[in-house]
Amino acid sequence: MFLNDDFLLTSETARKLFHDHAKTMPIIDYHCHLDPKEIYEDKAFHNLTEAWLAGDHYKWRLMRANGVPESHITGDASDYDKFLAWARTLPKAIGNPLYSWTHLELRRFFGIHELLNEASAPAIWEEVNRKLAEPAYTRRSLIRNSNVKIICTTDDPADSLEYHRLLKESEHDFQVFPTFRPDKALNIDAEGFPAWLARLEEAAGVPVANYESLVEVLRSRVEFFHANGCRLSDHALDVLRYQAAGDASQVERIFAKRLEGTMLTPEEITVYRTELLSALIGMYHDHNWTMQLHLHAFRNNNTPMFQRLGPDTGYDGINDLSLAEALSQLLDRAECGKGLPKTILYSLNPGDYPALLALMGCYQKDTAGKLQLGSGWWYNDTRDGMRRQLTLLADNSLLGNFVGMLTDSRSFLSYTRHEYFRRVLCELLGELAERGEAPDDQTLLGQLVEGISYSNAAGYFGFEARSAVHS
Repeated sequence: MFLNDDFLLTSETARKLFHDHAKTMPIIDYHCHLDPKEIYEDKAFHNLTEAWLAGDHYKWRLMRANGVPESHITGDASDYDKFLAWARTLPKAIGNPLYSWTHLELRRFFGIHELLNEASAPAIWEEVNRKLAEPAYTRRSLIRNSNVKIICTTDDPADSLEYHRLLKESEHDFQVFPTFRPDKALNIDAEGFPAWLARLEEAAGVPVANYESLVEVLRSRVEFFHANGCRLSDHALDVLRYQAAGDASQVERIFAKRLEGTMLTPEEITVYRTELLSALIGMYHDHNWTMQLHLHAFRNNNTPMFQRLGPDTGYDGINDLSLAEALSQLLDRAECGKGLPKTILYSLNPGDYPALLALMGCYQKDTAGKLQLGSGWWYNDTRDGMRRQLTLLADNSLLGNFVGMLTDSRSFLSYTRHEYFRRVLCELLGELAERGEAPDDQTLLGQLVEGISYSNAAGYFGFEARSAVHS
């Protein structure tokens, strides 16, 4: 039966692990793209399209694959017509995780068990919109009702963190912390780099006249973020290359050249990124932060649509460039210096997993699971992708130290992905036990499931102590 209490749980062991251990564990969403302003203001959604389809390029890609005109995806069609276009697309998406996620969200948040299709769409639209107008369906209520305890947003070094501070002062049952994401500092070749630098100067109240002053301003922003609860950084490294500067003055010359408006060579860009990223890694180590590296996205394909809609609109792919040598050089430089901070490595290309796992093992020390293989991300956020990540992690490292799932989402309705992941985890462990590859020991396996679902992340990021202080 579709999405019954035991869906994906194909053995008695899996069913016991999920219902007795995974199901009721709280959620730590340590990487997402929710807007802290939206969380603070706690407004009701206007309708289901705003809550469900706005900004969701996962759904947009499927709608385009179904021939839906862009007017009914990102264009000027009515919200109802956009919702109806998704309802017409969904029956063809069986086998795609969005088919399960869509119906899980309808069930868990709105109590609707009917399948969404063109015929059922009008009644579902009316019922969900009626509920979205109620106080129990505001943004904070959706978080609270999903048993979420920790949210880590994604924030630029130039952000004021105003809404994080306001959230800290307000009454609610969960905590919201910033994450330091300095992509714009590293992307010196981007057209908008000078404008971003001006924003950074304004935020810090200090001019950036040269590379040395940039590093110091970023150091001050790391300290500012730390004082406001940040304990994680994040980088989107779509292409990772490594080339150290020949001497201290080289990167200064590169930075000065960019400020003058002169085009940089690919080698100069690589040197600058290598040196600044290495300096940032040292700062993360100093503050006992966890560094996240998101690797091998291949962004902004389809030039006409990028020019029309901009980034993050469904036109990104998977990169297949080499990775191991440059990543080894970066990690080794950090270890030869102050030492690596706790690090989570994600790759959009699952073919990178074996190399990442082998490299991680070269730098593990002191902290259980200090280096982590990040959860199946984006195109790997599927049953098959989750199982592949979990299986290779178990094959090559310690599954029991894994810090588990995250949403990586801009949607307040995406927390059912944690349930989906936990079911996949229990399914996999149940299979190991059923074929005699793991002991059929509910205490042992239950502790493993509870750790991966919640407790490992709470300890790894230091959230256990902070939650106790908050409560």
